[in-house]
Parts: sequence; C-alpha cells; structure tokens
Amino acid sequence: MKQSSKKATTPLTTAQSLGSLVKSARDIMRKDKGLNGDLDRLPMLTWVLFLKFLDDLERIREEEAKLAGKRFRPAIQKPYRWRDWAAKEDGITGDQLKKFINNDEAVLPDGKKGTGLFAYLRSLQSANGDRRDVIATVFRGVTNRMDSGYLLRDVINKVNSIHFDSTEEIHTLSHLYESMLKEMRDAAGDSGEFYTPRPVIRFMVRVADPRLGETVLDPAAGTGGFLVEAFSHISEQCKTVQHRQTLQNQTILGGEAKSLPYLLCQMNLLLHGLEYPQISPKNSLDVKIAQIGDKDRVDVILTNPPFGGEEERGILSNFPQDKQTAETALLFLQLIMRKLKRQPKPGRAGVIVPNGTLFGDGVCARIKEELLKEFNLHTIVRLPNGVFAPYTSIPTNLLFFDRSGPTKEVWYYEQPLPEGRKNYTKTAPLQFEEFADCVNWWKERKESERAWKVPAAELLANGCNLDRKNPSAKEDIAHLPPEKLAADILKKEQRIAEIMVNIQKLLPRHET
Repeated sequence: MKQSSKKATTPLTTAQSLGSLVKSARDIMRKDKGLNGDLDRLPMLTWVLFLKFLDDLERIREEEAKLAGKRFRPAIQKPYRWRDWAAKEDGITGDQLKKFINNDEAVLPDGKKGTGLFAYLRSLQSANGDRRDVIATVFRGVTNRMDSGYLLRDVINKVNSIHFDSTEEIHTLSHLYESMLKEMRDAAGDSGEFYTPRPVIRFMVRVADPRLGETVLDPAAGTGGFLVEAFSHISEQCKTVQHRQTLQNQTILGGEAKSLPYLLCQMNLLLHGLEYPQISPKNSLDVKIAQIGDKDRVDVILTNPPFGGEEERGILSNFPQDKQTAETALLFLQLIMRKLKRQPKPGRAGVIVPNGTLFGDGVCARIKEELLKEFNLHTIVRLPNGVFAPYTSIPTNLLFFDRSGPTKEVWYYEQPLPEGRKNYTKTAPLQFEEFADCVNWWKERKESERAWKVPAAELLANGCNLDRKNPSAKEDIAHLPPEKLAADILKKEQRIAEIMVNIQKLLPRHET
C-alpha cells in the first residue's frame, strides 16, 4: 500500500498513542454486557478496524485514480462507507446505531429507510473476484455482539482516530494486533488451535526460504501467521514496482473454513501490507485429491493443520479408500503432497504434525510409505514439550519434504529446551533465537548430539515408523508411542517387584 504519514510523530510516540487507544477501546468493550472476555472482544474490535481500514484504503485508491485520470469504483457505496456513518464523533448512536448495523431493514444515517449495514455488506459480489467478495465473505461470519449502541459509538470514535494511511501507525498496529491474537489464543485454551507460535513460524519460513515469483500456500491458514511471515520474507526481495505487483497479486494463497479465524486472517494480512488477501473461505479438504492438476499446484506450502479433529463423511470420500481416516492432520498431509509442483522446480513443504503421526500404523503408515517413496522427506525437527502450551501439551514435530524424488535418508534434529528448563509455559514461551543453531546446521549438515540421520530403506523396513530416538540422548518418555510407554512402565514395575522380593528375603525373620 502506498502511504504517507499524516503526523510528524516518532515511532515511540506512535506506539504509545496507539497502544493507549486500543486499550481504551477494549476497556469500553469490557463494560458491555453482550461481550464475554477476549474471545468476544477481539473479533468485535477486528470488524470495526476492518471497515475503517477499508475506507482509508479506498480514499488512497480514489486519489491515485484521479491523478491517473482513471475511473474509480469503490467497493462500498454511500451511505455504507465508514466516512458516511462512523466518522462523525456525534453521529448516529444508541438504538439507531445498533439497528443500522444489525437489522436487515433500518433507518440509514441520512434518515431514509434502506438495507442495514451488515445485510448490505453480506450482499456484495463481483463478476471477476475482487475486494467486494472478500468483504461479503467476512461479514457473513460476523455479528455485532455489543448490547449498548452508546458504548459501540465510543469504540467507533476511538478507532476513527487510527490513520491507516500512515505507514508508522499500520506498522505499529500490526504488532499490537499480533499480541492481541496471542492473548486470544491464551484465553481460548483448548480452542486456540488457529494460532501458531510466531517463533516456530519464523523458523519454518526461514528454512523453506520462499522466493519472489513462487506461490506460497497455507491450506489451514488460521489467523494467517505463516502467510504474514512469508509475505514479509519475500517483501525483502522486492526491488521494483513489478516485484511488488507480483508479491501482491500472484504469491500468497490460503484457505480457512471457520468464519472467526477467516476474519482475523484477513485483518492480519491487511495490516501487514497484503491489499487483497486471496484466502478461500471453503474447506481446503473439500476437493477430490485425485483430480488436483498442475494448475492447482504451488511452489511452497507452510502450515499447521488441525489435528485430532474429525471430518464429515463426504470429505473422506475425496481421498483414496485405503487412506481414509478420521485424523484431520493425515488428510491435510495427503492434500499437501498432491498440491506440490513437480516442475519446473520441485515444490517443497513444511508441516507441523503431532507425535502420533510419526509412529502411527495402518492408514498412517500407508501415507508415510507414499511420502518416503514418492517424496523427499529430508528433515524432521523434533520440538520440545510445551511449545504449544496452553493449547496442547502433545509433542509436535516439523516435517520438511519436497517433490524432488524418493527419500534416500531422513535427517533428524532435536530442538533442545533452554538450559535448566523442563518445559515451556504461557509466561515463558519459546523464542526464535533458540532456533539459531538449527538454522546454522540446516545447509551444512553434520551428525552431532542433536542431529542424526536414518536411511529411508531402514524406515520402510520398520513399518514406516518415523519415531526415531536420538542415539546421543537419554530416552525421552514424552516421545514414546503409547504401547512402548506402557510396556516400559510394566517392565519397570516388574523389576521393582523382583527387587522388593529379594529385599524381603534378606530381612531377618521375627518369630511371633
């Protein structure tokens, strides 16, 4: 986006004022009885920010069109633009504001009767696919949860003070928004699956190294963390206007079927500079994978697919009969394999999977067999405990593979916990700097106390069990498959019983 700063402010002043403004808006929302916690407040604040952002963007594009002597067609028409109903501090408020936003039919800001705001936004459509389709999709999944139209007016007035035509303010707000997404993840507990820790994302993007001109896909985009980081990574490679156009229009792709993360993803990408996010609101698994052709394939896939969930029967029928499973992560893994380009340059992927994917048998083993025989599974990074706390304590791994040919050997890298730590927590999470040694090792690989390799033939001969123990480390029971863990516990219990019997024999007998 082409922006010019309206204010002669330092970045520190901007950060302080914006932080204070956002805090004030959230404090106002805390007073409203229709909202319960951050899980309600952040989506509420997001759709208000979204509409202000779009109006500022439309103003910029309208000015550019006038200077170029071109006709400009706004995505949102009067009287539904932010400037028409929200920009005046003493504009419509109370019940009138609520009805204008919520109702299908309402009194408009100009006093006439017509379609309500959300009903209008949901009805937008275009013939060739543009911002109107994005707006309509976003607002089909959005509701106004605030009970007080007066408090809502106060929130709107706060947001109206943000200048989305200021580079400094957008940059600062993008960081604020990231922190709010993390707060929402923490508040969500076991519903926080759509937020992946930023250090993990940064590491995966760094080693996958997407290049300008390549297409990058996240089929389970969540709040857009991978796509934001990939966009920023490729932005550093842009040197010309044409480079920028390529990045904006032909590079970043995603899919997110849930309406809340879809909204959060759109806002996250907009704040980071992607003007027209190409995020599909459909279930990425709702496609017959046998019918995926070259035109559907991409260069790079980076994702944290949901795991442990279940899909409807119709989705399972999109996959080969011998590879149908209730485990969502395994369905996404098959999709990712099919979506990678074969040529001119083999596509590559980085995928987060639960530990069960490594040692799973049956359908899971058949999928891994295909992965080893038809793809190059070159690296597995084993993450330590607590990386995804508090959402899940399940151990996770990063799979990196490409379509350059069958796997010859798999490199394992065990990411250690910091010295003296037993796990990560919400207050002491993983930091990106902890991946420094792995990043340095990535291109010049050598075996060490953290890194080892296993021939693919050995893995295939062992039922495609990828759960290989670090030969230089003590046994980590957190990474053991359940049956081995149970067997080890039973063995230890039996040994304890034997020792107790021997001790009992050595004790002196007391006559009664």
